Amino acid sequence: MKEQKHSVFGLKYWLYDFAKITAAPPCLIAFRPKYIYESGQAKKKIRGGAILIANHTGFFDPIYVMLAVWYRRHRFVCIQELFEGKRGFFFRHFLCIPIDRENFGLDKLNEITGHLDNGCLVSMFPEGRINEQQGIASFKSGMILMSLRSGKPVVPIYILKRSHWYERLHIVIGEPFDVKRMYGDRPTLAQIESAAKALHDKEYELSKLA
Repeated sequence: MKEQKHSVFGLKYWLYDFAKITAAPPCLIAFRPKYIYESGQAKKKIRGGAILIANHTGFFDPIYVMLAVWYRRHRFVCIQELFEGKRGFFFRHFLCIPIDRENFGLDKLNEITGHLDNGCLVSMFPEGRINEQQGIASFKSGMILMSLRSGKPVVPIYILKRSHWYERLHIVIGEPFDVKRMYGDRPTLAQIESAAKALHDKEYELSKLA
């Protein structure tokens, strides 16, 4: 059964849905998000499996990404260390996917592809870590492999970093990027790197709209 066909308040997701519903009002009041769309195509709701990517400037970015696509459940790709100890309960019940940043294997790629094939939304930050410098750090190519393997599009999002807590949050949403249609089923390593760079360049384009 596809992810989008589950009941909105299914028992499987009770904690996730409860936290999302109760946290939404204060987040909307505190951040007052302004949504900016690259085009009419970007404004359409995301249906079925897709990979959501965004720049990473702070700890609140996962919340911002969830506000950008509020009508879907997100499965965030997170580093393995976040699942250690008591906090692991939180990350597991909030549908996060643990990965070893230094050893991303085929088994983990298959797991994520399985979620995408089942119609899930997988969200991630391809810079790999919080970027405290100016600009956008280079993107890792894992998202390209996931997109190729699943045939699902990559949707880029740019989050404008707020200088002060009282500033309004600006979120720019781009058009879906179909990797397989652009590069085929068996792209070369150079083409995979080119696709990652193309999405990186797209983030810069979206930043100008913010």
